[in-house]
Amino acid sequence: MNELFNIKDNITVITGGTGVLGRCIAKYLALNGAKVIILGRKEEVGKEIVSEIESEGGCAEFMKTDVMSQEAVQKNCDDIIAKYGRVDTLLNAAGGNMPGATISPDKTFFDIQVDQFQKVNELNLTGTVIPTQIFLKPMVQQGKGSIINFSSMAAFRPITRVCGYAAAKAAISNFTAFMATECAKKFGEGIRVNAIAPGFFITEQNRSLLTNPDGTYTQRGNDVINHTPFGRMGEPEELCGTIHYLMSDASKFVTGTVAVVDGGFNIFAI
Repeated sequence: MNELFNIKDNITVITGGTGVLGRCIAKYLALNGAKVIILGRKEEVGKEIVSEIESEGGCAEFMKTDVMSQEAVQKNCDDIIAKYGRVDTLLNAAGGNMPGATISPDKTFFDIQVDQFQKVNELNLTGTVIPTQIFLKPMVQQGKGSIINFSSMAAFRPITRVCGYAAAKAAISNFTAFMATECAKKFGEGIRVNAIAPGFFITEQNRSLLTNPDGTYTQRGNDVINHTPFGRMGEPEELCGTIHYLMSDASKFVTGTVAVVDGGFNIFAI
C-alpha cells in the first residue's frame, strides 16, 4: 500500500477553523483520518462543526482561542500535547480584514485608518507568528512537523482596495520562506513550512463585496471572474487536496513554497 498521502492519526491543529474555508478543510481532513483540533473564537460554531464531523465518523474537537494571545495559544498547545502527545500539522488559517484598512472607489489612501491597518496586519501576520512559535516547539522535539500558512492572491500583486490585507499577506509569504530556511537549517529537514494561496472563494468576509443580495456578482465579482481563466470562483473543497499534499509525506522534499490554488487568476494577462 502506498503511504505517501496517508494522514491517518495526523494530529492537525487549525487556527481560524470556524470560517467557511477552515470548516470545509477541517471536515475533509478529519474524514480522511486526521485528528483535527479546531481553534477559534466562535465556540458555538466550533462545536457545531465538531458535531457534524463526528456524526460522519471523523475525529475532531474545538478549543476556544485568541491567536493574538500567547497565553491562550500556549494553553491550547499544552492541552493538545497532554491529550495527544504531539502535533503533526499546524494550519494557520486565522485572518481577516477591516473596513478602515481598505480603500473603496470613492476614497483615497488618505482615508486609511492607521489603527485598523495595524489591526489587520496584527491579525494576519502576528496571528500566524504566535501559533507558529508555540506549536513549532513540540514539532522540533519530535523531529517532524508541517506548518501551512494562508497567503493570498493579494500577496503576489497589490489588488485594489485591500491595502492592509495585501500588505499582511505579502508578509505571510515572506515569513513562510524565512521560516522554511530557519527550521531546515536549525532543526533539520523534518520540519517543513509552506503556504497556500487561494484564489477567490466566497466567504462570509467577502460575500457582500463579490455578490449582490440576490446571489449575482457585483462589479468586483465580475472583474474577478473575467480575470480568472476558469471563469468562476473557487469551491472550498478545492483547497483540500493541496493541503492534504503539503501535510503528507508526498511533499517530504517541499518547503518554503507558496502553492497557488486560483483557477489561473495569478497567471492571467491581457
